[in-house]
Amino acid sequence: MVRTESTMLPLGTPAPAFTLEDVVSGETVSLDTFADKKGLLVMFICQHCPFVKHVEDELGRIGQDYVPQGLGILAISANSIESHPQDDPDNMREQVKRANFNFPYAYDATQEVAKSYTAACTPDFFLFDSDLKLAYRGQLDDSRPGNDRPVNGVDLRAALDKVVAGEPLPEAQKPSIGCNIKWVPGKEPAYFGV
Repeated sequence: MVRTESTMLPLGTPAPAFTLEDVVSGETVSLDTFADKKGLLVMFICQHCPFVKHVEDELGRIGQDYVPQGLGILAISANSIESHPQDDPDNMREQVKRANFNFPYAYDATQEVAKSYTAACTPDFFLFDSDLKLAYRGQLDDSRPGNDRPVNGVDLRAALDKVVAGEPLPEAQKPSIGCNIKWVPGKEPAYFGV
């Protein structure tokens, strides 16, 4: 496990396009899937990471709370399943059941979507407004495995509330911290390890 921070992609960056398959429904998901939403939360997570396991129930609650409010949510796992077979689509489907996810969960087999978002860690959050411009890229909350702070999603929830209401967000945002994305050897992005 390499403790890694978000790259903090510049605010206002347009959401990169993607075409992926939801591992549960088998349906294709793309930016167009979320065109009529009040915003789009893209979360890079995985099944095995202790940082994600620590917060996955809260991610499920966020889905239950915000999807009905018209927010689009997509989870993506980009870890190499050659080095981390526990992150394969079968285990992703188990995670969906365990954490009560009500949003698509896609496997980024080529890792190109993760690279286009400059995803660096799991969990890594990218929240776009209704114009699909980046409004928030930061932490869920101050909780980390073993630090005894509550997992309540306070930072991300505050950002989600503002996006759903169509309000601007503060620029001061704390990066997410988690395990590094498990890149295919030799295919690590230039920003990896920065």
